[in-house]
Amino acid sequence: MSALDISAAQLATLNPTGAPTASSVADLAHRGQIHQTAQKFEASFLTSMLGTMFQGVSTSAPFGGGPDEDIWKGFLAEAMAGQMSKRGGIGVSNAIEREMLKLQGLSEAHTQ
Repeated sequence: MSALDISAAQLATLNPTGAPTASSVADLAHRGQIHQTAQKFEASFLTSMLGTMFQGVSTSAPFGGGPDEDIWKGFLAEAMAGQMSKRGGIGVSNAIEREMLKLQGLSEAHTQ
């Protein structure tokens, strides 16, 4: 969620002149940070999960094996996890985001 993405619910927080109020801008920025943090947490979780999955995968010569393969498996797991999380993931980030909003005393109404 970028600072330029504004939903209909967020438009309702605009003042009569059409400019966002200081509190609504701060609220949107805070929600964006929460969303990013939840996505990063999910990506970290998925990296660990995929890394464990790749431990049992071995590739025979001439295209695999050796210590370098283990390093690249880690990079692959991290890249895959990041993309999975950005595209909706497995639902972990949604749950984390909801809980973080609750802890901050914010409603879920303005989230995407």
